[in-house]
Amino acid sequence: MRPTRPPVPTALLAATLLAATLLACAAPRPAARPAPAAATYTNPIVDADFPDPTVIRASDGRYYAYGTQTERDGRTINLQVMRSRDLVTWEALGDALPARPAWADSTQDFWAPHVSEHGGTFYLYYSAKPDAALADTTRGLCLAVATASHAAGPFVDSGRPRACGAGFVNIDPMQFDDPQTGKPLLYWGSGFGPITVQELAADRVSFASGSQRVALVRPVASPDTTLYQRLVEGAWVTYRAPYYYLFYSGDNCCGPHAHYAVMVARSRSATGPFETLAEATGRPQSVILERRGRWVAPGHNSVVRDARGDDWMVYHAVDSLRPRATLRADVNTRRVLLMGRITYRDGWPQVEGGGPSAGARQGPGVR
Repeated sequence: MRPTRPPVPTALLAATLLAATLLACAAPRPAARPAPAAATYTNPIVDADFPDPTVIRASDGRYYAYGTQTERDGRTINLQVMRSRDLVTWEALGDALPARPAWADSTQDFWAPHVSEHGGTFYLYYSAKPDAALADTTRGLCLAVATASHAAGPFVDSGRPRACGAGFVNIDPMQFDDPQTGKPLLYWGSGFGPITVQELAADRVSFASGSQRVALVRPVASPDTTLYQRLVEGAWVTYRAPYYYLFYSGDNCCGPHAHYAVMVARSRSATGPFETLAEATGRPQSVILERRGRWVAPGHNSVVRDARGDDWMVYHAVDSLRPRATLRADVNTRRVLLMGRITYRDGWPQVEGGGPSAGARQGPGVR
């Protein structure tokens, strides 16, 4: 039988508890765990041809980037895909669309992919030149959709194009789910026409029955060669209450007369009407990112949010020190990947410095 412990005197117990409390208060508290440090970065973040970038954060927690066709080590890549954990260091994953669709298996024009994720499926929206255009030069590029079960692909085309037309009117798709209405929307457009939007059906592949295209931002016809909005393309939409922001680019991405920049408009509705920065402020142009230093024709951006909640613009630009991928290529056609942090002032976004940064900068927040 265990001996019974004698009771502790009440006064002694109170004194002991008081001493313990005082010691606990005097002891230094452990420091709060700091947030993960953000890596620094220097532009370009990818020094390789990667035009028309879309960057998303997938449900696996990693960032994925998709880009227009290119050649790498003598091999053609239809639509490029890369992966990153911090938006700074990227791993090339190859071809997101390794098998060309049956309606475009003899051409090689695969442009400006956009990828979104819904219900465990990834949807890749892109533009391609149909085989029919080889015989009929009046035919232009078509909008198309492919799907995959993983962000890296491989994506498989849905079987037929979704919209076709002359020239390059049907390019640069961007899919966006309206957070206020829940409707899936598709933005696209160029070819000296407007940027437009149309509602998608529940399958996210076809357009909603009875839906119509709505023009949002139109080009401005002008002989002024300094005006970027003579052509508009590369739509990207975000929502930051109370505004929807429509980022877009113009006017000439590439070649000896490359003249390109990112502009912005805003609205209280995902389907407009949109007011451009120039219209709202009286500025001559709506530009928030343009040529700076060695970086020529920056544009065709995407916007992605980091672990701190900061928005980052990821875009392509031409390095004037190396403007060609090969000696035979046209000048200002090698478009590499850059980024910059977006801040907001008076209800409008702006990119730090107004142009591509030089030197090391603090990078995005990481998890």
